[in-house]
Amino acid sequence: MQETDMIDKRQFYIDGAWTDPKEGRDKEVIDPSTEEACAVISLAGPADVDAAVAAAKAALPGWMATPAAERIATVERFLTIYETRAEDIAQAVSTEMGAPIDLSRRAQVPLAVKHIKGFLAAAKDFPFEAPLSDASADTRILYEAVGVCALITPWNWPLNQISLKSIAALIAGCSMVLKPSEQSPLNAMIWAECMAEAGVPKGVFNLINGDGAGAGTRLSEHKDVDMISFTGSTRAGVAISKAAAATLKRVHLELGGKGANLIFGDADAGAVERGVRQMMNNTGQSCNAPTRMLVQRDVYDATVETAASVAKSISVGPAAMAGLHLGPVVSRAQWDKIQGMIQQGIDEGARMVAGGPGLPEGVNCGYFVRPTVFADATNDMTIAREEIFGPVLTIIPFDTEEQAIAIANDTPYGLSNYVQTADGARANRVARALRSGMVEINGKPRGPGAPFGGMKQSGNGREAGAWGLADFMEVKAVGGWAI
Repeated sequence: MQETDMIDKRQFYIDGAWTDPKEGRDKEVIDPSTEEACAVISLAGPADVDAAVAAAKAALPGWMATPAAERIATVERFLTIYETRAEDIAQAVSTEMGAPIDLSRRAQVPLAVKHIKGFLAAAKDFPFEAPLSDASADTRILYEAVGVCALITPWNWPLNQISLKSIAALIAGCSMVLKPSEQSPLNAMIWAECMAEAGVPKGVFNLINGDGAGAGTRLSEHKDVDMISFTGSTRAGVAISKAAAATLKRVHLELGGKGANLIFGDADAGAVERGVRQMMNNTGQSCNAPTRMLVQRDVYDATVETAASVAKSISVGPAAMAGLHLGPVVSRAQWDKIQGMIQQGIDEGARMVAGGPGLPEGVNCGYFVRPTVFADATNDMTIAREEIFGPVLTIIPFDTEEQAIAIANDTPYGLSNYVQTADGARANRVARALRSGMVEINGKPRGPGAPFGGMKQSGNGREAGAWGLADFMEVKAVGGWAI
């Protein structure tokens, strides 16, 4: 593709206007289905980061002082506008990060709507200002904006994370600088257009593109940034925490995962297929995916057979193709990493029962991965320890409930785990014992507004609903409040 054919998105959205970079470097956005460039963006330099932060800092006092009801009304306007741009955003996500177009329309784009509605519901009941107690009515508890926020979001579920951060920050009264992943930036630029159309005051929402080593580090270190909210790898989360430490800014991290899916002998008939498909969804590029399937010994052989059959039935195809299939992974680097992990699983002695290394049959370009299942794994194998971020499932047997819990918890991660059993008392007992921020039982998703986040090296803080709003606020206690 010639550069003249590419979408030109070199500008940043700063202080209420699309502006040319001060120190931008060109970067091509690659369509992972074709391995060809589909757009060109700019990577921000220090002066661009500083300009965006300065705009946010200048806008903060006025937005903080805006009544919560007006901030909520602004988000309501934004939601209406976002929904009119749904197809544009779905096409952008599909092209730039490889989500099949039906998945993009069905899940990638609507997740933001779900989160926005959850924040609006929580905001209308949120105690922005309330007495400490009936006995201490003249002590007032105020929730106010934490300040200027840097929002650093990933490529895998881009609208999910942009909505969880920027909408919560808006309602809380914060101003912000969004730095989306440079691998999937186009959807975020449409998001910025919606912010402008919704009448968000200039400087309250700013967008720059950039990489982690450049713009991400600059934001993390910046003296005028009060909070970093980051979603991505644990390695990057550690680096951000170190960079932010010098200014003692608040750091919210939503990081990696290695979720365990505990299949007990009395699990329902659809549990195994459900687990495989949930793990493979979005081509396995989800931090909360159930990537380790722990299976009770008496149903182990049948489970392995079913899991292999389901994986073999999953088709792979270009993101633009309609239907239920897996698209490519996001990049050549990601494809190479996944191929290395599959080979390591083979080398360490796990039994490959579906998929394997190399491109799927009949595919000669694009970053496509064969849906892969390993059985007879042990929890000390690399494929059971490290986040693969691709369509690779690892199956491990267990004998007792206690052993299953021990295996599930034997991981540096603690984001999401899953339990499949007909015994309600056991399900609840196991859910309590699992060291993760989230647990799903028998395929039942968490309700709207439930907090999203993890323990251990899966991060800190919570997103969505009232918990997500509170994460972007400081608590102020005032004695002697006039009543």
